[in-house]
Amino acid sequence: MSQGATAGSSRVPASAPAEAPAPAQGKEQRVTKQRLAVSAALDDLADFVSTQELHRILQERGTAVSLATSYRILQSLAEDGLVDVLRNADGEAVYRRCAVTGHHHHLLCRNCGKAVEVEAPAVEAWAARIAKEHGFTAVEHTVEIFGLCPECTALKAGQ
Repeated sequence: MSQGATAGSSRVPASAPAEAPAPAQGKEQRVTKQRLAVSAALDDLADFVSTQELHRILQERGTAVSLATSYRILQSLAEDGLVDVLRNADGEAVYRRCAVTGHHHHLLCRNCGKAVEVEAPAVEAWAARIAKEHGFTAVEHTVEIFGLCPECTALKAGQ
């Protein structure tokens, strides 16, 4: 990956557990070896990861999951609200097991990919007001704020 959410900065060791716990589920999903492997890999990652990067990690672990299957599983997990999905600075979808339940937003470092989950009641009120003013219902929104994290800012200042 180029700039935006990078997948390699804060990884937990990639050794797969002997027996992965069943993933949390939203809608009724068939539990397959592939779904368990994707879920376990996401649990081991601290940063957002692209489908391609997750597929590479699974391959390194010796797990046979196709890229297309990885994509479908990630989409399913996102639809069920079990992972966060956002677009990095390059427009690529990236995924992460979410630590915060409920609707929230992210600050995302465009240099190292560090993400911070934030709640923003003012944004929620603004979105509801704007939707109501224009007669929209069943509104959803995503706010992604890109910048440089404190560590990347310090590194840039030291150059």
